[in-house]
Amino acid sequence: MPKKPSLAAAPLHYRVEVADLHAHLFRVTLTIPRPDAQQDLTLPVWIPGSYMVREFSKNLQKLRARQGARTPGIQQLDKCSWRVLCASDAPLLLEYEVYAFDHSVRTAWLDASRGFFNCTSLCLRVEGQTGQPHELELVPPTARTGWQAATGLAPHKVRANGFGRYRAADYDELADSPVEMGKFWQGEFRAGGIAHRFIVAGAAPSFDGQRLLDDTRRICEAQIRFWHGGPGKRLASRPPHRNYLFMLNAVDEGYGGLEHRNSTALICGRRDLPRSGVTSQPEGYGTLLGLISHEYFHTWNVKRLRPVEFASYDYTRENHTELLWFFEGFTSYYDDV
Repeated sequence: MPKKPSLAAAPLHYRVEVADLHAHLFRVTLTIPRPDAQQDLTLPVWIPGSYMVREFSKNLQKLRARQGARTPGIQQLDKCSWRVLCASDAPLLLEYEVYAFDHSVRTAWLDASRGFFNCTSLCLRVEGQTGQPHELELVPPTARTGWQAATGLAPHKVRANGFGRYRAADYDELADSPVEMGKFWQGEFRAGGIAHRFIVAGAAPSFDGQRLLDDTRRICEAQIRFWHGGPGKRLASRPPHRNYLFMLNAVDEGYGGLEHRNSTALICGRRDLPRSGVTSQPEGYGTLLGLISHEYFHTWNVKRLRPVEFASYDYTRENHTELLWFFEGFTSYYDDV
């Protein structure tokens, strides 16, 4: 007898929208097409690349569950884990809110001018299904016109402004793909045959975007050649990413970055951005280029080249390694080179 065709698993679906801009609240609706009976859920306590427990669950509130006409009960198992007392015979919908008022690159932010989040802060892990396809739907706020959205995730059904549906192969990819929302400057270039996109939120009118693109392109080309160099202009091997997204938030005072598999989230002082129509650039611009170089180098050193302890992340507790000196020290040496 011929085999029955296998039914492709429907992706886990996260719908992210604004609950209240002024209260800094995102609303998340998670649909689990095929839940387990008594489905367990967890929210990460840390984010890869920033090796400290952050306890993201402290910002999650109003968790509710629906399954058809039923309202399953929810038990909190510990600081970051919940069990939904559901059946396995129908899709399960979970709705909750997340308080987003951390201006760093590690968590989430939302106000009237800008939104940003890492999925480790907003997206519950569906235990037993973390290897399934995941879909992220970004909904534009009705109170704000002209907002755009950007992420390193693969677009599925996305509008010109960046809002819409994106796909991840599994939870790890979802967790490694931050999202920027708001009104931002953007530009593009190619390096090593790879499409790169740069977005900047909070830039002053004097910002020289073309200068930033040109200098970043040179950095990317040098690093791709470092890792994949070959004879002549041809590379000996292909870079691991098909595209790359730089997300820079320019603020009054701030500095930092966090690497991801095909993107990075950055913060710098607004005065450190390159300026149009001047003969010399701000002293801090060289430091900003060093930060860009550092996080891009992590695309290989940390994201692809990493110890066995980080082969599979445990998001519920500390993941110990003795190689942070190599992750950061080796990278810090080469970022200025």
